[in-house]
Amino acid sequence: MAWVLRAAAAGLCALALLPRPAASGPAHDPCAGFAWDVRRERALFAGDARDLAAGRKAAAAPALATGQLYELELSAQPEVSFVAPPGKVWRAEATYAGLATLSVTAAGVYRIALDQAAWVDVIAHGVAIRARDHQGRPGCSAPHKIVEFELPAATPLVLQFSGAVTPSMRITVSRAPASAAPPRARG
Repeated sequence: MAWVLRAAAAGLCALALLPRPAASGPAHDPCAGFAWDVRRERALFAGDARDLAAGRKAAAAPALATGQLYELELSAQPEVSFVAPPGKVWRAEATYAGLATLSVTAAGVYRIALDQAAWVDVIAHGVAIRARDHQGRPGCSAPHKIVEFELPAATPLVLQFSGAVTPSMRITVSRAPASAAPPRARG
């Protein structure tokens, strides 16, 4: 009988040494895994959003400002006239899209943060500006995806959003911290 008790105690000790699954309660934050300092974007996403209808054409696109959270009402992607072809092709019948404009007073690295896995292009003088870097967090929508662009000062820019899975999208534009790391090597 003593051997049964010793075996049971050894089994309990072995179970105690097994790795435990990650907590899925309130302590788990799917937005905490960004490698960048995203406190500014997280603070903006925690605030109230300004509702705007995204443009279907550049001439009707609303102007965005930095440091503001927007809720953009999108259109079915086939209804949107893009200034330049989107950088990624999506099934038109399953996605939403829209346009907005932006002009920044100081040249530098800016972050466009989205609440979903949509595509964003920044167009200057009819040509897409290549993204500098990007990050995303599965399970996070505050924000879900952040894309960095090197933007010129006092230049009219068109922001093209495509491939959104819902008819509205939350977005912010903010200046990247001065300590932002250089872009990842592309290859």
